[in-house]
Amino acid sequence: MSSSPQANRNSHFVDRTLQAIGRAVATPILAPLREHQAVAPARIARTWRGATTAADADAYLAYLNQPGVGAAEYRRTPGNRGAVVLRRIKGDRAEFLLISLWTSEEAIRAFAGDRISEARFFAEDDRYLIERDLHVDHYEIVDADPHLASLGNG
Repeated sequence: MSSSPQANRNSHFVDRTLQAIGRAVATPILAPLREHQAVAPARIARTWRGATTAADADAYLAYLNQPGVGAAEYRRTPGNRGAVVLRRIKGDRAEFLLISLWTSEEAIRAFAGDRISEARFFAEDDRYLIERDLHVDHYEIVDADPHLASLGNG
């Protein structure tokens, strides 16, 4: 079975995103973009920050990929166009920046509820997080590398 032009474009996006992130320890908790068939482009970036101990960094990252949690929840929400988890270790702590891409505020509401500026937390977050933002920020995507800008375009 050959892959579609959209899948090829998305695969290239994943590779380019990881290259662009560069020196930050970035983990591609990206929606399964190589299989994404959506046509609506990402219009909004949603960001959240938190921190764990350095010793818990890998365990927290694995936790974010579990079904029903963090990035896994992003993926299953219609209108999500992917996410990137950035991590940096500074001394005895690991800082995380999650960036998720969305087609609309309505799509974000499907994930976060009506209070889209409030962070959404999950059952085991207290086990890992030593610091967390209670609010998220939303940014309109107004310009991007052509490979990023094509994400979700049919």
